Amino acid sequence: MSTINIHSDLIKRCKRNDQRAQMQLYDLYAKAMYNTAMNFVKDSAVAEDMMQEGFIKAFRKIDSFNQDVSFGTWLKRIVINQCLDWLKKRKLKIVNLEESQVKSQPEDDWQIETAVSMSQIKEAIENLPESNRIVVKLFLLEGYDHQEISQILGISEVNSRSLLHRGKLKLKEQLKTVQYA
Repeated sequence: MSTINIHSDLIKRCKRNDQRAQMQLYDLYAKAMYNTAMNFVKDSAVAEDMMQEGFIKAFRKIDSFNQDVSFGTWLKRIVINQCLDWLKKRKLKIVNLEESQVKSQPEDDWQIETAVSMSQIKEAIENLPESNRIVVKLFLLEGYDHQEISQILGISEVNSRSLLHRGKLKLKEQLKTVQYA
């Protein structure tokens, strides 16, 4: 039986409130969802709570899952939204910019002139201001496009592009200092 068929069967069983199937899906996705949550909240206890809340919400709303996307993608969006809601409750401010203030920025300006490790890049991302950090993570680490980011954060696509561009500039500046350290 293929992985897709196994997942499809588990989801059907979860829709019938089969706790064994829920546990199997949990076991399949828990580590990945924990890592996703850690990308945003940086606290293991909170990340675990966000992951757990994400699973609870997913199992409550499993009837709305329509397999247009994979279950993992659907679940990841729920966990990310849980994390963003938690951050917003902690007074996360995403600055909305007037569209006239924002210039169109090319998407291919990620060139860094020195070799840096992935851990150095991740550390530099963590040092970004919160609004830039979240957009950079959603774009780079989670693979969302600007339309999806704008929907998730409740901002315009132009604002998403601007926050990403500013985050990239700040990230590049931080990474330049790595070569001198």
